[in-house]
Amino acid sequence: MLDAHNAYPYNGRFGDRIDRVLATRLPVAIEQDLVWRPGADGKPGRSIVSHGEPFDGNEPSLREYFFERIRPIVEKALREGNPADWPLITLNLDLKTNEPEHHRALWDLLGTYEPWLTTAVRTPDGSRPAPLDVKPVLVLTGESDAQAVSFHDEIPAGARLRLFGAMPIGPAAADAATRDRVMKQFWTDLPRMTLPRATNYRRWWNAPWSVVEFGGQAQAADWTPEDMARLRTLVDRAHKAGLFVRMWTVNGHPPADEKEQGWSAGYNVGGLDAAQKRWRAAVEAGVDFIATDQYEAFARVLVSTRSM
Repeated sequence: MLDAHNAYPYNGRFGDRIDRVLATRLPVAIEQDLVWRPGADGKPGRSIVSHGEPFDGNEPSLREYFFERIRPIVEKALREGNPADWPLITLNLDLKTNEPEHHRALWDLLGTYEPWLTTAVRTPDGSRPAPLDVKPVLVLTGESDAQAVSFHDEIPAGARLRLFGAMPIGPAAADAATRDRVMKQFWTDLPRMTLPRATNYRRWWNAPWSVVEFGGQAQAADWTPEDMARLRTLVDRAHKAGLFVRMWTVNGHPPADEKEQGWSAGYNVGGLDAAQKRWRAAVEAGVDFIATDQYEAFARVLVSTRSM
């Protein structure tokens, strides 16, 4: 499905992004970045939807920008009671800060909307996925060990898990040279690689596009059968391990659009035709969440690919 990358306002701009996503065909995934702003001048701290500084003081909360915006969709789905279509909306959270108070505020907010959420029982050891109680909204979060402590380890057995973390897989390094070396080793190991199995909390893989094309989007060349084979292998291994797969983030746009639309050059594979080839490949390979900033263009490709 479409995973709408960074679908939130930047300093008063792009406030229509969530409406644009929801105007495409459901189900969809919607990414929201969260930052904790500590309390000051007698005001309490708060979690805001934002990529980071500079802040202008008008950043919305997740409650007002996301949850209350989707209320009519969720309440209609619950009234109609057709769980075969659920989850209709996957909330993909990217926490830019991981203060304990931020985690507590998020956990409490999700508790307010728990009747909407896909949950699972917190089992005593958590090593295997418990069955999901599927509802209209699924909440995913990142790889952070601190998040795993707050959103799983500290939750008592028998309670409900309200969100699910990503499985740390593949290259992670601070500098480019080390990253390239680790990536080359990852590619070497790929044919015989066994991915770690999903746990009750960690149920998805947030995979960078560089695991498919060396150097990532900015160095994308012609799309080849070898690239497709690599993509299929990755998705197949992840699904066998019980993990959802998200690939991020593939755009194809003129450079002039970057400033106008607030998009990153690092996600650009060189043009719309090049992006469409990769979107179709990802759909055909069974990628669960395909992240892009070009919501409507991807939605058209998704419809045409499914109808083939």
